[in-house]
Amino acid sequence: MLLSQQAQTTLFGETIKSHKLPKTQYLGSKERLVRWIFENAPKEIESFLDAFSGTSVVGYYFKNKGKKVIVNDFLKFNFHIGKALIENKDITLNDNDIDLLFSQNKKSDSLIEDTFTDVFFERDQARFLDNFRSNINLLDNEYKKSLALATMSRSLTRKILLGHFAHLSALRYSKDPLRVKRNPTIARPLKDLFLELVPEYNNAVFDNEKDNEVYCEDTIQLIPKLKNIDLVYFDPPYYGCHPDYQAFYHFLETFVEYWKDKEFINGTKQYFPKKESGFVRKEETIDSFKKLFSVSAHIPFWLISYNSESYPGKETIVDLISQHKKVKVFEHEYQNHYGGKGSKKGTKEYLFYCYE
Repeated sequence: MLLSQQAQTTLFGETIKSHKLPKTQYLGSKERLVRWIFENAPKEIESFLDAFSGTSVVGYYFKNKGKKVIVNDFLKFNFHIGKALIENKDITLNDNDIDLLFSQNKKSDSLIEDTFTDVFFERDQARFLDNFRSNINLLDNEYKKSLALATMSRSLTRKILLGHFAHLSALRYSKDPLRVKRNPTIARPLKDLFLELVPEYNNAVFDNEKDNEVYCEDTIQLIPKLKNIDLVYFDPPYYGCHPDYQAFYHFLETFVEYWKDKEFINGTKQYFPKKESGFVRKEETIDSFKKLFSVSAHIPFWLISYNSESYPGKETIVDLISQHKKVKVFEHEYQNHYGGKGSKKGTKEYLFYCYE
């Protein structure tokens, strides 16, 4: 189990606590780069906006550093991670909450059983998810609901291969002893995976004495509504490197949203129509960057993560930034394959440091 509070000592012998985010498994995660990102960030800032927050790895790091943090992601399952671990100061799941989540709910619906049985789960696990999802609505606190959703979302990514839902091999592999030996979690009940993760997520909740915020909006629409942001961090989908996160994580969004108005198409039962990010189709990407930079011009500092495998190229991004800010470029070369097309050996991660 991960320790979520670690004692550190300053040069003057003072003990400070550092909190640890439970391990994520998310395409494009900056889990291994977050220290490098922070080290290259301006230090004089008080407020930080993580505008494409994903699993809130970067936002959580800045929260640990005592900054006022605002996170935003247009996918609802990521919103709940931010709600549970960024905005939430002290609400955790207790034994009564766990009993409630696992209790039989006669009013439970059957969306997961009807749609995903024999796709990602056997029928009993699909029914368990329908029942669990209904019981989340019975929790008496919004942060508890988000914490339950965030913890179950991570449990679900441990139940399948590679931590995403763009393939159909997990159920077949869960019946193959050799595969299970290499990856035991694919054969374990979701209830057990959830219970194992609850202490990690509870321990990751902390108060940094700031009123942190979370949003689930289109970033370009949100930024003009936010005031007093010192630094904004952009980590948009990289066109050319798995930019369509809904194709990989559609099931988590379906589980959280519990759609009543969507079709479920193709072999993996993706919901349709999907949400629009503006960074998935090549023909829309440059225009989206122009709009993003234009609405962010009033924010003194920007940090932008990008990749050498992405479209448009580094020079074009620098040109677009230069219409609003001065820019320095830091580079990190991947030495090993880390997961995803954009993080294989030899590719480079860019960090654009933008200032006035």
